[in-house]
Amino acid sequence: MSLKAFHILFITVCTVFVAGFGIWAWTQHGLQAEGPHLFLALCGFGLAVALPIYGIWFLKKMKAVSFL
Repeated sequence: MSLKAFHILFITVCTVFVAGFGIWAWTQHGLQAEGPHLFLALCGFGLAVALPIYGIWFLKKMKAVSFL
């Protein structure tokens, strides 16, 4: 697996994980309504949006490099 393919796979997996973390933190905030859970949920959702944007930028930058 090339470094480019691994990078795209890693960005995808990280996006799924931070979205799941954001959902978990949001539900914890709904249950407890105290602590840093709201901030953590917003950070998770922000990263879930930012990581695919970064992935698209990376693919455009590495267009000339093959996946092999």
